[in-house]
Amino acid sequence: MPNLRIADLSAEIEANVRRALLEDVGSGDITAQLIPAERLAKATIISRDAAVIAGTAWVDAVFRQLDPRVAVHWQVVDGERVSPNQALFHLEGPARSLLTGERSALNFLQMLSGVATRAKY
Repeated sequence: MPNLRIADLSAEIEANVRRALLEDVGSGDITAQLIPAERLAKATIISRDAAVIAGTAWVDAVFRQLDPRVAVHWQVVDGERVSPNQALFHLEGPARSLLTGERSALNFLQMLSGVATRAKY
């Protein structure tokens, strides 16, 4: 079995995210266009259930590719067990970008955390 290098994993994460954004956003997010372009926003993502967190690199990549002005402030790390209603991360940046990226980011976080949770419990 070949060794997996960090550079290889990083490249795969970036490619996964590019494909997801193309599928989820395509040529644009019509709903986000209703919000003034200059509007800034903050959001806090919280857990619904107890879980083991995985996928932070994918979430970071979503917002990095979509709009590097979005700041992601993690309150947890991969592999950490979280409780219901625990803050996972905060977002700050253009409201349009937060709304456009949230679905792809949460899809990655939910899927990968689901696998990590099943593997750890």
